Amino acid sequence: MRLRNIKGAEEFIADSIYVIQDPQKYRGIWNTFFENENPLHIEIGMGKGKFIHTLAAKNPQINYIGIEMYSSVLYRAIEKRQETELSNLFFIRMDAKNLSDVFDRFEVERIYLNFSDPWPKERHAKRRLTSPLFLAIYDIILHQNGTVCFKTDNRNLFDYSLETIQETSPWHIKDVTYDLHGSPFAVGNVMTEYEEKFSSKGMPIHRLVAYR
Repeated sequence: MRLRNIKGAEEFIADSIYVIQDPQKYRGIWNTFFENENPLHIEIGMGKGKFIHTLAAKNPQINYIGIEMYSSVLYRAIEKRQETELSNLFFIRMDAKNLSDVFDRFEVERIYLNFSDPWPKERHAKRRLTSPLFLAIYDIILHQNGTVCFKTDNRNLFDYSLETIQETSPWHIKDVTYDLHGSPFAVGNVMTEYEEKFSSKGMPIHRLVAYR
């Protein structure tokens, strides 16, 4: 989710104590950053951060990192973070294609992909966060028993993701639904800003969980 450019956002992010400025140095030793042995969950393309903030507040026994590449969006997430006293939530400004430079093999126990850019044109398919390119990256950093949780309102992207995971990766799929809020999987579901907007208009939300 991209917002209008915010003057001073780059400087604000560079000065924020909630943004990990040199994440590569923690590759393989994120437990030293958080100073505990709790599992690590990440959200790729976190938007303004409502989803990951809610999870971090509900689950203090889990460490969370929000990944976002757009400064204007990250700026809003930091503003929200400043209003909390959470010790288990931090952010990284980066492109997801570089995830394996930041996280070591099997280091992440869960990856959240929420309402990712569908990149509808076929020539842009490799940019989709469920493309074979990104699935290969997740396969490196995801724990052997880890999961990728994917939600979207875009039916074409969802169908593409189902097909891509099944045909180009060794992973399995479970908990598939084309109407999340009308399914048993709605119990405990945490909504994003987009999800609240779309579901309020009666638009169905699609969801799947991928695992090894």
